[in-house]
Amino acid sequence: MAVKIRLKRMGSKRNPFYRVVVADSRSPRDGRFIEQIGTYNPVANPVEVDIDEEKALNWMTNGAKPSDTVRNLFSNEGIMTKLHEAKKQK
Repeated sequence: MAVKIRLKRMGSKRNPFYRVVVADSRSPRDGRFIEQIGTYNPVANPVEVDIDEEKALNWMTNGAKPSDTVRNLFSNEGIMTKLHEAKKQK
């Protein structure tokens, strides 16, 4: 089973709100997911990003691949550098 970390769109029309979820790559964008690990609100000023770093790192070390947008969010939050440091220590 290929696992991805991606965004699930929520909110109303023209007012998007996203949940950062871990899901099977074959499931639809807004469909079934395994676990919710955070939220992302691009409408707020400044942009609100709330991610559980421990869960994100755990999923990525177990082989989950983040989508391009989620990878950018993780990089801005400093999660990708922590992942690379953890891999270097092993």
